[in-house]
This record gives sequence, C-alpha cells and structure tokens, in this order.
Amino acid sequence: MVGRICGTGSCVPQRTMDNNDMARIVDTSDEWIRERTGVVRRHIIEEETTVSMAVQAAERAIENSGIPAEEIDLILFATSSSEVIMPCAACEVQRAVGAVNAAGFDLNAACTGFVFAFNTAQAYIAAGMCRTALVIGAESMSNMVDWTDRSTCVLFGDGAGAVVIRAEENGLCRTAAHSDGKKGKALTCLSRHRKGWDKTQDDKESYIQMDGQDVFKFAVRKVPEIIEELLEAEGIGLEEIDHFILHQANRRIVEAAAKRLKADISKFPMDMDEYGNTSAASIPILLDEMNRKGLLQRGQKIIMAGFGAGLSWGASLIEW
Repeated sequence: MVGRICGTGSCVPQRTMDNNDMARIVDTSDEWIRERTGVVRRHIIEEETTVSMAVQAAERAIENSGIPAEEIDLILFATSSSEVIMPCAACEVQRAVGAVNAAGFDLNAACTGFVFAFNTAQAYIAAGMCRTALVIGAESMSNMVDWTDRSTCVLFGDGAGAVVIRAEENGLCRTAAHSDGKKGKALTCLSRHRKGWDKTQDDKESYIQMDGQDVFKFAVRKVPEIIEELLEAEGIGLEEIDHFILHQANRRIVEAAAKRLKADISKFPMDMDEYGNTSAASIPILLDEMNRKGLLQRGQKIIMAGFGAGLSWGASLIEW
C-alpha cells in the first residue's frame, strides 16, 4: 500500500514584514536580503499560534480531500516551535478538526520535519497500521529568532501547511532519510525550559544560532545526493521528475542544487520571496499553492526534499 496525497491546505498570518520593515530593525537593506536569500517579505504571527495555523491548514486540507475527518486514522505534526508541550500539538488539532478516530503525535526534525513526518505516515500505511493520515508542518519561527541578529531574523517567517494522504493499492513512494549529529552545532536553538536557565536573563542560546556557510555547503551537497539516491533506488531518470519541491530556505541553495543536478531550474518552484523560511511548513505551503493553482496533475512524479538542523536531510519520491 502507498499513501497518495488527496488534499492540501495552508495558513499564514495576516501580518507581513517586508525587507524595508526589517531594515528599520537591523542594519540591512532590501537589496542585501533579496540578493543573498531571495526573501522579499515574511508573515509574522500576532494573534495566531502554531496550533491555530495548523488547525486552519488541516481544515482546508480535509475539505480539499473530500474525506470526512472521522476517517483520519493518524495525525503527524512536524514542528519545532509549538506553544504547547502537553497535550501535544497533534492532539490539539485532532480535537479542533473532529478527527475522533485518529492517533496523533508530534515530530521535531526542524526544517526536515515535514518530510520525515510524511515518510513516517507512509511507513504506517505500508505496514497496514492506518489508511488515512493527516500530515502537518507548522512553525512560529518569529518566536525563535533574535530580532537583533540580522544573519537570522531576516530569513524566517511563520506559517502552516498540511496534506491528507490515503492508502492506494498502486502508486509510487520511495523515501530516504539521514542525519549527522556530529555537524549539529552548525544550527542550534536551546530550550528556554532547560534546568538552570535564568529566566531573568536574555539568553542568546535560546534563539536560533546558525553558521550560514556551513549550512549552505551542507545543503547544496546533500540535497542533490539524496535526490540521486532516490532516483537510483527507483531506477528512473532525472528527466522523468516533473517537480522538485525543496525546503524553501534560500534561493541560492535551490539554484545551486539544481545546477549540481544539471536539472532545469524551472522544475524547482520557489515561494520564499513571499514567506521566507517557514521551516517544517515550507514544503506543504508550496504544495498547497501549486495544487490550488492547478500546477500538479495526476500521474506527475514529484520529489520533496528537506534539510536542516540535526543536521538532517530527507526526501520523498511520489506520484501525484
């Protein structure tokens, strides 16, 4: 059995901050940010939360699928920025959408989170443990950045995306996942709840800390490698892939990965100009945009690839 995507949904905050807004906060400029990242604006939570955005994205995905919420067996919620720990965010979504028959749990793999959650749902379906799954990526990255650090605060945005996948007898799904904990210090964010943390102090380690050059080099090397790994395992050629949907971290990373693969950049859709890096939410937000624009057609072959803190990277080769 293979899980095929049958519904998509997304949600982003109403408030936006463009690069000129960022230039009033830190020493930067619209030109500097665009040239180095491809980001033009990002959506930032006000009244919204990670869970509230996830609920809206999930509701839209369920509506798009045409499947009643009661038929969902599993909810996987990928996030590193939920405002709730107990109950888990997946159970909060379950309650809100009425998925009364679903089991749910959260998964934290940072920017790779959605792909890891999607692959986990596929494993549940292949094992016969569930038939219909709701997979969510949602983040409030604005709560995790130091707004005085221009190297990180200009990159990130908030949002949520979700897909409903249902078991089918025939289909295509090849997955791969890797982690390298030895390189983990390249991208870190320590818990503000850790023992001994002085809550009266502004602890820089509780915000995202990133070695941008290390992360860039890691991404442009490992993303092409894992794509080639999937293609070789499935025995198909690069030219047979209709869309490469990569984590929307940085335009330069996507362009460099396409160049290294010798693939047409037109097959690499991007929307980080509007949303910035929304971590685990970036791939499902982009999927939903493409789906609702009619850009995804039945039978198309798609590779989704995520990469981020861990360091971790993963990919899924699917048929739409």
